[in-house]
Amino acid sequence: MRVFTFLILLFLITSCDKIALTSDSTIQGLDTIVDFTSVDTYPSFKNCDSIIEKTKKQNCFRTTIHNKIGEELQKHTFIIEDSINETVLVDLLIDKNGVINYQSIQASNSLKKELPKFDSIVQTSVNKLSKVYPAIKRGIPVTTRYQLPIKIQLKN
Repeated sequence: MRVFTFLILLFLITSCDKIALTSDSTIQGLDTIVDFTSVDTYPSFKNCDSIIEKTKKQNCFRTTIHNKIGEELQKHTFIIEDSINETVLVDLLIDKNGVINYQSIQASNSLKKELPKFDSIVQTSVNKLSKVYPAIKRGIPVTTRYQLPIKIQLKN
């Protein structure tokens, strides 16, 4: 009888020990929840990489990408029937290797009608962009989405 009681007591002690370990690992798991809606460091071009402050680095990236796409678009001559004054949104995907990929463009039907090749011109312009330093989250390069607004002002 004593041996039986001893075995039950030993079983209870070891089983309680296992429960304590799982609750500690649950608490540790809660400490490592990651917010994937933001990044620690934004993607950056080589000329922006030396900037330390987060907002200035983000502004440098925006300015650089706008200037580079704008330079490419200004190389083209657009012939239109009606004046156009609108903003289109270009969705880009910057992968963890720093490659910028064109995803889609959000433009009005009138712009698509007036400039049917605008989509392919923007895509070509994006493909000509140099590789960037990817966004960083907890020290790891991550893929991010970027929406590039492009202001179109054309007069006939």
